[in-house]
Amino acid sequence: MEKTILATACLLGMLAVVFGAFGAHGLKNLVDAQSVATFETGVRYQMYHAFFLFALGLLPLEYVKSKKTIYICTVVGVVLFSFSIYLLSLNSLVAFDFKMFGIVTPIGGLFLIGAWAIMGYGIIKSKFIK
Repeated sequence: MEKTILATACLLGMLAVVFGAFGAHGLKNLVDAQSVATFETGVRYQMYHAFFLFALGLLPLEYVKSKKTIYICTVVGVVLFSFSIYLLSLNSLVAFDFKMFGIVTPIGGLFLIGAWAIMGYGIIKSKFIK
């Protein structure tokens, strides 16, 4: 499980750098400043959670017993939260209206909050951390 968590952290981190570069250099000529700022929010939260997954992957199983649940919540949360934000910020560039995906953004946020809560609870309940 740790290898999967760490590999996913690398993938999300790499994609955050790629998307961040696109947002900083390519996107500002295509959409308005508000859309660029929105896009950057998605990148920022994706990178935060790449680091979160690195921490999760490096924590011993004795510290947090529900790594798989935390991992799934984080990945689902990033996909729903950050990727829906990417689509919403690019809405003016395509004929398809991505605004209908706006409902999944807060659901993704709830998954991310849940991942943090489960990890925090696991750490608090751990008998190996004083």
